[in-house]
Amino acid sequence: MPITLDQANRIIDAILKRGAELDCRPISAVVVEPGCVVKAFQKEDGASMVRFEMAVGKAYAALALSRSSKLVNIRQKEKPDFMRFLIAQSGDKLFPEGGGMQIRDQDGEVIGAVGVTGDTEDKDEELAVHGIHSVGLKTDDDVQHMGRKFRTRLTAGSDGR
Repeated sequence: MPITLDQANRIIDAILKRGAELDCRPISAVVVEPGCVVKAFQKEDGASMVRFEMAVGKAYAALALSRSSKLVNIRQKEKPDFMRFLIAQSGDKLFPEGGGMQIRDQDGEVIGAVGVTGDTEDKDEELAVHGIHSVGLKTDDDVQHMGRKFRTRLTAGSDGR
């Protein structure tokens, strides 16, 4: 079952609250269903323009490659031709910058993704993880132990392939 509107809104609320606690720059956050259909979005006052597109692009990247968008960014550096192809095939929707994460249920199934933008790549990703955990859901890292279906290759060759 895809993420619910209530879950999506609570994730975003937790992200914005934590961003304020950490004194982050104005944050924008989106939660999408599988297929990158927007479920909820908020943009804090003072956030710059194009934040919706960046947040959706990060969520799209996480869903498209089944990994955090920060790892997609690493893949872009390792295999630029591969990533140029994927970005072009996505119609330039895929944004390989940290802050996008898949959202998984208790069984490890992907039920959506979150995209956070506004501060540094590391802060955006930290906020995404916080939001997902705040509603009792899981990230990719939380399900690595559940079998090969759930394992994420971190970098090219890191698993011997």
